[in-house]
Amino acid sequence: MLFFHLDLDAFFISVERILEPSLVGKPVIVGGDPKGRGVVAACSYEAREFGLHSAMPIRKAYQLCPQGIYIRGHYEEYVRFSKAVKKILEKYFPQVEQASIDEFYLDYTGCERIHGHPYFFAARVQTEIRHELGLPCSIGIASNKFVAKVASDYAKPEGITFVIPGQEAEFLSPLPVEAMPGVGDVMKEELNSRGFYTIGQIAQAPKAYFAFLFGKYGEVLHDHACGKGSEIIDIKYEQKSISRETTYHTDTTDIELIEKTIFELVEDAGNALRSENFMARTIGIKLRYSDFVTITRAKTIREPTDNDKVIYTITKELFHKAYTRRVSIRLVGVHLSGFVPAIEQMDIFPSREEKERRVLKTIDKLKSKFGEDIISYGVA
Repeated sequence: MLFFHLDLDAFFISVERILEPSLVGKPVIVGGDPKGRGVVAACSYEAREFGLHSAMPIRKAYQLCPQGIYIRGHYEEYVRFSKAVKKILEKYFPQVEQASIDEFYLDYTGCERIHGHPYFFAARVQTEIRHELGLPCSIGIASNKFVAKVASDYAKPEGITFVIPGQEAEFLSPLPVEAMPGVGDVMKEELNSRGFYTIGQIAQAPKAYFAFLFGKYGEVLHDHACGKGSEIIDIKYEQKSISRETTYHTDTTDIELIEKTIFELVEDAGNALRSENFMARTIGIKLRYSDFVTITRAKTIREPTDNDKVIYTITKELFHKAYTRRVSIRLVGVHLSGFVPAIEQMDIFPSREEKERRVLKTIDKLKSKFGEDIISYGVA
């Protein structure tokens, strides 16, 4: 078995630079107003030199890199380029699994007779994507999907790493524990506190120890550290949800401010939903208090929608039902799921809902062309 993991390097930034070449070589941050309450969705390698990273509060990013170029981003363009990459990959690989908008697992098993040595073919694919679409990517090659993903991260940016079958554990051993997908800051601190700093140290410890500490996740963690991983390609990729959230610079109990934030998040999520030509059945909200207690609430509706007014009304209702503590709010988020394809009605006399949908589509196009602040769909 042999798998590729192809990861588009700084994908959102790369697309923005194609749309606006003057951004090349500059610290670019996708995430909106640097004085707002959002988070960094993506940042260029030049911006990362200042300590920026994804999910960082955008105000903190601005403090670290005030000279950066802050933009809202063009989600519909990200989708378009992602589909174009997938089309190229489907020419060569018998099975393509799209893991996210900017990463793909590719089954190369048995393809060496057709395309040759995997390393040199990876270079060919990398060159074609760069030449045809202007997008840089990194590729990891290994006997399973987990090691291939670690290998693609290891190669960034624009690199190729081939882990020879049988040398998975040897490749992983010296890497820090946080190089393992799924090991975030909290788990890293937990592992470090117990004396595990490298992946090899995890592999050398008894599997039962991690099962005792972390249950089923601990067993998977140990298997991964030993170089084991899935060999199944899931070719039925569907975007399962759209989420937008923001962390306040200062924790707040201001209901009016929180409602305004929810409205802005709904606008952003609704735009992404319509650009994918989906409607959502389930609408949810996420609240994180200043003491880091986090709660989520969701509601499934009978008729799916992509209407910001409907989504906002339900989200605001969920917020008021969920906000039961007299504690400041640190983070608020909006979550859409349960997708079904959107079908536009072509009636001569369209319903009010269809008229509103067409208005929203027009607003989306205006924002895409002239910027987010050009117009907004008011909700009473």
